[in-house]
Amino acid sequence: MQTDIDPRSLIGRKAFDRNGAKIGTVDEVYLDDATGEPEWAAVRTGLFSRDAFVPLEPSTMVGDSLHIPYDRKLIKDAPDFGVGRHLSPEQELQLYHHYRLDISSPAGDPAGPAGSGGSGGDTGFGRIAGADG
Repeated sequence: MQTDIDPRSLIGRKAFDRNGAKIGTVDEVYLDDATGEPEWAAVRTGLFSRDAFVPLEPSTMVGDSLHIPYDRKLIKDAPDFGVGRHLSPEQELQLYHHYRLDISSPAGDPAGPAGSGGSGGDTGFGRIAGADG
């Protein structure tokens, strides 16, 4: 996924659903391993200190907040993999399915989901912004 959102500016920002309802606060940002582009954010929902993973594409920054084009219920029902860990390919596929995002392979590349940088395997999945390696 490609987005113009600067991951360093997201941490601590409020997140809202498509209807303007507050979801929570951005806790972590996960980058695509192959491209270094921000791909997912973990939003602390406040519901039992749970984090909900949200796609950064097609989310947008409006003023000082992140606006996620999904309903609050869908966001809060997203899989919670805990923060501070690398997302596995299986976990990212669960998120793609949850948000009904296109997981088809890029043209001419039979490996891996779209957004994996066309690399297939483990190398295209979310490392935490600011993490070394």
